[in-house]
Amino acid sequence: MPNLPALLAGDEYLIANDPGGNIGTGPFQLNGFKDAVLTLSANDNCWQGRPFVDSVEIRVHRSIRDQWLDISVGSADLVDVPAEQLRKAHEQRLTVLQSPPVLLLALSVSSSGTLGNPDLRAAIALAVDRGALSNVIFQKQGEVTASLLPGTLTGYSFLFPAERDLNKSHEKHGGLTPPPLTLAAEGGSTMQLAAQRIALNLREAGFNVRVVAAGGAQPADLALRTLPLASSQPRTALESILRGADVQTPVLEQTPDGLFRVEREFLDAHTLIPLLYLPRAYAVGGRVRDLRLSTDGTPLLAGAALQDTP
Repeated sequence: MPNLPALLAGDEYLIANDPGGNIGTGPFQLNGFKDAVLTLSANDNCWQGRPFVDSVEIRVHRSIRDQWLDISVGSADLVDVPAEQLRKAHEQRLTVLQSPPVLLLALSVSSSGTLGNPDLRAAIALAVDRGALSNVIFQKQGEVTASLLPGTLTGYSFLFPAERDLNKSHEKHGGLTPPPLTLAAEGGSTMQLAAQRIALNLREAGFNVRVVAAGGAQPADLALRTLPLASSQPRTALESILRGADVQTPVLEQTPDGLFRVEREFLDAHTLIPLLYLPRAYAVGGRVRDLRLSTDGTPLLAGAALQDTP
């Protein structure tokens, strides 16, 4: 397994810590979770050295509006800026730290039941209007894509056509009248809007699609989800995305040609349809210093410091 070091460095193999006494190897250790507040403290024995910040308090389930209010009054140092809110954040003169496009928005398609027919899955892939998703829902942030990896990593993403072809979708559909399909979306209101837009696209292609809540008793036929770009190494990143799509076969290819063949073979099955690559972004308070983002766009808190304002 030549990619074993990169595999072991992935998030799925991190040594976690918990209140039961497992400290883990990361820069912070968990102190507790109460009243929707997660508290962390610096790990003096971290293998990379002690972080500069003594403690971190993470408040969960807060709306974007409340987060931005928190940072404006100085009660938060770091808050989320969703891709579709980036323009608004700049208009409000927030200090924004933004990653390159690192979050793959994709449509997962069941390969059983009605959608066991590969032509129906291909018709779905051809019917989705990526441009409308990018322009209307995500406010032209990120990149339209039909490949699993961004072009900045491979140079070949343009070989996967991303344009909508409704006529060809109807041809693949072949006049079939499949039973109603369900579409679920992970995440908040913007993902729900994106799901509604995709459902509209598919209805125009002759599918009867109903948007349902995620996590229902019955798995949905289609699921809108995001997959992070976990590495700046193409092979490792591709393998991580495939694992996220429940494909456990290791990627043995290293050359661009080889990686392209792996992507082509997987995407031809149309069980995962790449749509957009989105950035991750955060608004940063005035006392935060030296904060950087990791490859997948998450903040590297261990290297950040806080400077008291005068």
